[in-house]
Amino acid sequence: MTKSDLLFDKFNDKHGKFLVFFGTFVDTPKLGELRIREKTSVGVLNGIIRFVNRNSLDPVKDCLDHDSSLSPEDVTVVDIIGKDKTRNNSFYFPGFVDTHNHVSQYPNVGVFGNSTLLDWLEKYTFPIEAALANENIAREVYNKVISKTLSHGTTTVAYYNTIDLKSTKLLAQLSSLLGQRVLVGKVCMDTNGPEYYIEDTKTSFESTVKVVKYIRETICDPLVNPIVTPRFAPSCSRELMQQLSKLVKDENIHVQTHLSENKEEIQWVQDLFPECESYTDVYDKYGLLTEKTVLAHCIHLTDAEARVIKQRRCGISHCPISNSSLTSGECRVRWLLDQGIKVGLGTDVSAGHSCSILTTGRQAFAVSRHLAMRETDHAKLSVSECLFLATMGGAQVLRMDETLGTFDVGKQFDAQMIDTNAPGSNVDMFHWQLKEKDQMQEQEQEQGQDPYKNPPLLTNEDIIAKWFFNGDDRNTTKVWVAGQQVYQI
Repeated sequence: MTKSDLLFDKFNDKHGKFLVFFGTFVDTPKLGELRIREKTSVGVLNGIIRFVNRNSLDPVKDCLDHDSSLSPEDVTVVDIIGKDKTRNNSFYFPGFVDTHNHVSQYPNVGVFGNSTLLDWLEKYTFPIEAALANENIAREVYNKVISKTLSHGTTTVAYYNTIDLKSTKLLAQLSSLLGQRVLVGKVCMDTNGPEYYIEDTKTSFESTVKVVKYIRETICDPLVNPIVTPRFAPSCSRELMQQLSKLVKDENIHVQTHLSENKEEIQWVQDLFPECESYTDVYDKYGLLTEKTVLAHCIHLTDAEARVIKQRRCGISHCPISNSSLTSGECRVRWLLDQGIKVGLGTDVSAGHSCSILTTGRQAFAVSRHLAMRETDHAKLSVSECLFLATMGGAQVLRMDETLGTFDVGKQFDAQMIDTNAPGSNVDMFHWQLKEKDQMQEQEQEQGQDPYKNPPLLTNEDIIAKWFFNGDDRNTTKVWVAGQQVYQI
């Protein structure tokens, strides 16, 4: 039994047990809205949220009131508040959604030199992806990435693998074993690749069909689903894209690809596809734009391209770390959101140097500030908006927002427990900044008489902001996917 097997077995709850989570629940049901529910109980059975009770006095009673056939012995309570029920600055937050992760590139994290997109692919990316045809190397990398992303609170990931069929099947196996919710894609590329890393059209399509069949019929795990993955337009022939389009429509499968990442890339696409009006039009003409299509980057879109994306109801994966690292550009997220286009966050490992969505959210915040310096303050994204992109926004992009992204009845319980006071935490707060509501009101009255008597107190929103800017995996103490505990620090 591997270390990963032990980790999975050790922390899983017994299936069918009624779980009641008690404490403070934080989520972002709407863009710009930070919902904070203190002393709340959330009942979970078979991975589904069955009830939410605010201002709970007794979590077990809440459960028995929900289902009178239960006895107290049927209920397990997960309580992060503690016996004294005082403010302890721990809270539940929805699991992060990573809408764009090249799992096979992880060994190259932080290695990109001064390259830009196209030379980076040739020098760094294709060689490492080709190496993962070795099953031993692939297994080591996949175990590391899945475990690490879970430790950072990422419960759902859209993975790009490589062109290799066997290693893609392995990625699906390990994702299921470790309990992460994933979309697994075998990369398709039948043109403009190096001799050592390219497929013919027939092999590319047929291996994709085999991956879909294997995931659906052999893995047969509701957490693991296929996603058709044409790398990007320059690496796919017209014939291949047309075949993949038919597969997508016949089998109702997600699609993921890259769009408008780099200006040199855009010009290359125009040269390769002169019959198309734009880069976006290539995918539209060859049938790859659907409501389940995830388009990574989208930095240099025209107004016309944005309209097509909105009409086709595609989602966009904003990859701010990668965009900065390869000097690709700054995605105009506010501009996209204003047009009603769905946007989530992507780590884009390995051009993105971190597999943390929290780190990615911070970079999204910073990039929006840089845009605002050139444009207007309207371009700025707030903390709550970045957290929305990290959770509910990502769920919308993956067409999973009816089941993921918030703590609402009927949704899957994908969650992370955040402890801002965890050992070694980089989130520093002082005891005199933290008081209960009645103490805060009393101090506010005192400050009204003498504003210099006491330092200002932190609100719940302040605490969440401090975690957003300073937090990391040390603060993520437990993680659940569909009600099953898959990680504990």
